[in-house]
Amino acid sequence: MTTTAATVSEGTDSPYALSHLDALESEAVHIFREVAGEFERPVILFSGGKDSIVMLHLALKAFAPAPVPFTLLHVDTGHNFPEVLEYRDRTVAEHGLRLHVASVQEYIDAGKLRERPDGTRNPLQTVPLTEAIQQHRFDAVFGGGRRDEEKARAKERVFSLRDEFSAWDPRRQRPELWQLYNGRHAPGEHVRVFPLSNWTELDVWQYIAREKIELPAIYYAHEREVFARNGMWLTAGEWGGPKEHEKVETRLIRYRTVGDMSCTGAVDSDATTLDAVIAEIAASRLTERGATRADDKMSEAAMEDRKREGYF
Repeated sequence: MTTTAATVSEGTDSPYALSHLDALESEAVHIFREVAGEFERPVILFSGGKDSIVMLHLALKAFAPAPVPFTLLHVDTGHNFPEVLEYRDRTVAEHGLRLHVASVQEYIDAGKLRERPDGTRNPLQTVPLTEAIQQHRFDAVFGGGRRDEEKARAKERVFSLRDEFSAWDPRRQRPELWQLYNGRHAPGEHVRVFPLSNWTELDVWQYIAREKIELPAIYYAHEREVFARNGMWLTAGEWGGPKEHEKVETRLIRYRTVGDMSCTGAVDSDATTLDAVIAEIAASRLTERGATRADDKMSEAAMEDRKREGYF
C-alpha cells in the first residue's frame, strides 16, 4: 500500500503527528504571526476572561523571547467582576503590556449612551468598542470568539472584514482555503481576527490544564451570594439586582464565562480543580453562552444583530 501524507498524519505512532492541542496551538500561532506581518496597528481584546487569557498566552508564545508587538484593549462595562479586573491589571503589569480601556460608564456620563431598563450593559459595548478602534486606527482586532459558542459566531471566518462603521456583513466573508488569509481592506475598514475559531470550550480548558495557565478564581467552584432570574444564578450588584421578590442565597457555584454581571449567570458546581472542570464540561450538553448569558436569550438573532452593528 502506498503511504500518503494523510496516512502518516493520521497515524498515532508517527513521530511527526501533532496532538489535537498542538495542532490548534500551531494554527493560532500562525495566525498571530500572519497578522504581525500583514497589518500595521493590530490590537488584542483582553478582558481577563479565559478565552482572552488563552489568546494572550498564545501571542506570548508566538513572539517569544521578543515582547508581544500588539497593545491590548478592554471595553469595561462598569459592571465587570472585580476578580477579573484585578487579574487583568496584574497580567498587564506582569508582562509589561500596554492596555487601552474604553469605558461604558464614561459614555453614559457624557450622555452618549443611555442605561437600559434591565441594567444590562453588554449591548452597550458596541459604541465604545468601535470608537476606540477608529480613534486608535487599529486595522486588525483579535477577539477570542469560537465557532462553538453561538450560531452567529459559527458563521465567522478567521479573518472577518468590517466596514468603515465596524459593521459585519456575512455576505462579504472570504474563502480561507489551505490556511490562506486575506487581510486586504479599504481605508477606514478593519479586520476582526479569531485565532480560537476552531477551538471548543473543552479544548480551551484542556489547553489551560496542559499549559498550567492561571485563571481568575471565579472559574472554579466557590461560595457566592446569588439570586435566581430567568433560570440563571446572577450576582447581586449595583446594576439593579436583585428585585424585591428575588431572594439572595449563598450557593456553591462557578462561572463558565465572564462578562457583565447583569447578564452573566453562574452554574451550580463543586468543580474546584482543573480536572473536575474538564469532566464537567465534557458532560455538558449546553454551550457556555447558551447556559449562562442572558443577553443571548433576548432573541434567536440577538448576537447576529449586534455583530452587524459592530459587536464581536
